[in-house]
Amino acid sequence: MSDTEPQTADGKVLWHFTMSLDGFVAGPNHDMHWMTGISARPGLVDEYVETTGAVLGGRDAWDATGDNRLYGGAWNGPIFVLTHHPEDATPADRVTFLNCGPAEAVRIGLEAAGGKNLEVLSPTIGRQLLELGLIDEIDLHIAPVLLGEGIRLYDNPGHEPIRLHRLGEGDPTLVVNVRYRPATTAKLPTEKVSNSER
Repeated sequence: MSDTEPQTADGKVLWHFTMSLDGFVAGPNHDMHWMTGISARPGLVDEYVETTGAVLGGRDAWDATGDNRLYGGAWNGPIFVLTHHPEDATPADRVTFLNCGPAEAVRIGLEAAGGKNLEVLSPTIGRQLLELGLIDEIDLHIAPVLLGEGIRLYDNPGHEPIRLHRLGEGDPTLVVNVRYRPATTAKLPTEKVSNSER
């Protein structure tokens, strides 16, 4: 499987996450320590620093992390946090708390992005925007980790599946194949086998 083409600043609404192989974008309580030791291809962070004009996130993640230093502090544009109660949010530089519908948040975010991409960094908001037809592209980096629990990228029980088209060459509906091997494997105990058991 080849990597995708580099991201471009096309003024699109980009739902962007690094995701575990089992579909989680954060651990329990939005913990991100699971990403320690995971590497990306050279230049990938710079690509997003250059193409991102604004970020839209959710209140739960903001309350859990309070981090406005995206991409290791290399990106410093406007961040919008969608919340039903902005009055009790902890303020921070470059962060605006919005109390509006997701479509209005996208309009505000795209305007602030100035022709670059609006990055959506919230599973809940991303799901809502997907249902509204406002996601232009989903950009995932699948990490070689199985978390087992946490915050899923897409959690929408009881609804019809959302069909996607893969970008790039070839059939857009083709399954993407990935193959991994556990980094550590348990060794079976070695037991002496008696002659009578052979």
